[in-house]
Amino acid sequence: MPERRGRRSAFAARTVACAALLAAVAARAQSPPTASLVSLLHRIARARECYTDAFSAEVWHQSMEPRLRPYVHSYAQRIKILDDVYCEARRDPRLPLPPGLVLALIAVESHFHQYAVSKVGAVGMMQVMPFWPRRLGVPNRLVRVGANIRIGCRILRHYLREEHHDWIRALERYNGSDGHIGYPALVLSNWQRGWRF
Repeated sequence: MPERRGRRSAFAARTVACAALLAAVAARAQSPPTASLVSLLHRIARARECYTDAFSAEVWHQSMEPRLRPYVHSYAQRIKILDDVYCEARRDPRLPLPPGLVLALIAVESHFHQYAVSKVGAVGMMQVMPFWPRRLGVPNRLVRVGANIRIGCRILRHYLREEHHDWIRALERYNGSDGHIGYPALVLSNWQRGWRF
């Protein structure tokens, strides 16, 4: 455990040093860093904290980033999605989700379209119904990638607990298709074929 903390601290220190270097370069060019650059650096520093080490992050990115290319054109957006999925899937150590399965679910639900809206009003990548943020006591930011993935993972965990870790039943309930095995079968086969990590 101390070794893990040491790696995280070293990784965080490198990220802070990188931010300082970019700020210094911008200062020399007589233009301050843009708000989007500062935001990106803060997001990178926060996201990387959920990985056990830099190697884990690199393996995850190298393995999964090419699979996202057909869906998401921006490299930075692909990495953001991968970081959000990995961190949110592992957020609850008592019930971690397979991050590849979360990607498979997103592929089935929205094909990674951030602004997707279903016929019944489900929103975003994980197709979250608009009543969920209120029920969970969080702001309704369902079109934001990170917020959508966080809420979607919380909902999936909720159903997994209620269904005593039965993935078929939990996925049926996530999709609102109780008693119909088609949706869980599609997500699970999609996971096995293209998103297994």
